[in-house]
Amino acid sequence: MKSDMINTDEKGQKETLDRMFAAGAHFAYSKSRRHSSAKKFIFGVKNSVEIFDLEKTASCLADAEAFVATLGKRKNTILFVGTKNEARRIVVSAATALDMPYVANRWVGGTLTNFLEIKKRIEYFADLSAKKERGELVKYTKKEQLNLTREIEKFNKLFSGLVSMKELPAAMFVIDPKSEHIAVAEAHNLGIPVVSISGSDCNMGWSNYPIPANDAAITSIAFFTDRIVAAYRAGTVKE
Repeated sequence: MKSDMINTDEKGQKETLDRMFAAGAHFAYSKSRRHSSAKKFIFGVKNSVEIFDLEKTASCLADAEAFVATLGKRKNTILFVGTKNEARRIVVSAATALDMPYVANRWVGGTLTNFLEIKKRIEYFADLSAKKERGELVKYTKKEQLNLTREIEKFNKLFSGLVSMKELPAAMFVIDPKSEHIAVAEAHNLGIPVVSISGSDCNMGWSNYPIPANDAAITSIAFFTDRIVAAYRAGTVKE
């Protein structure tokens, strides 16, 4: 029985490695762009591009999944963050699937560290949007309606993914913490754990649970994000 369990684990690990490889997760950046903290996760170099050691990536992924599963068990909130083009649709899809808040366009400074003020702006946006849907803006002049509509459009880009966030999240999932350094810094200031897909140019110390992998390819981003979503769902299943 023990032997069968080991073989099953090995089979599962091989399948994970194969899927990561197929997704292009092994591609890092050139050595000149590599952050020193990423060195231990590099396997070698191919055509001037460094290659991640996917066995180490798999180990980090397992740690991240275990942590996210505990969040799922407690029904905790995860804030999904990914504003670069390759990540936006994936972030929105993943967060929506779990009914979680997200930021996919631009991080507004103070979203976490000045949450009470940001929350007021989100509530104002939600109220203004509701009034527009009910047709209550017709009482204003055409110019005022135009200005309010523009304001709604502006707030929609900034806060549409945060309407459901009534309090600070228990954790943050980030795609490329180097690009999202302001968001990550705010999380650190408040002691909010960060799980991230981190390319070789990222400081792995920026995240509590870094997943060293290709953070630029859509296929790689989608693979790891899907695993995080699955881990959260698995945690919510009662034993």
